[in-house]
Amino acid sequence: MKPTKSIIKDLTYKINGAAIEVHKNLGPGLLESVYHQCFAYELEHRGLHFQSELRIPIEYKALSIESKLRCDFFVENLITVELKALDDIPPIAEAKLISYMKLLKSPKGIMYNFNVINLYHEGQRTYVNDFFTYLDD
Repeated sequence: MKPTKSIIKDLTYKINGAAIEVHKNLGPGLLESVYHQCFAYELEHRGLHFQSELRIPIEYKALSIESKLRCDFFVENLITVELKALDDIPPIAEAKLISYMKLLKSPKGIMYNFNVINLYHEGQRTYVNDFFTYLDD
């Protein structure tokens, strides 16, 4: 089935719910690895297909590059998710997420920073790229 904007929106809602559930139960101040494990549990509990620590393939012209780049989660082969537990998200983290989205041909990316009081208002950033604009409504 070809993804549509409404499918992406529904999937985003489920992913946000998983992240909020983790944050509601654990709060801020823990290691990213703890949030990672709990977020994976919540995605699985919601019946979502995902890949964790997915190695990012890089194709440059006719060259395939073996990279050590890994995204935290690639959900339903559509949405790239990065988790953080920092006081502030550095610009390079945003740049990496956008690059991962491009390399994976992912129409949407979400970054969650669990080191905040209110995840929904302070700790979530959403990104879209050209792949999103070509989706049907």
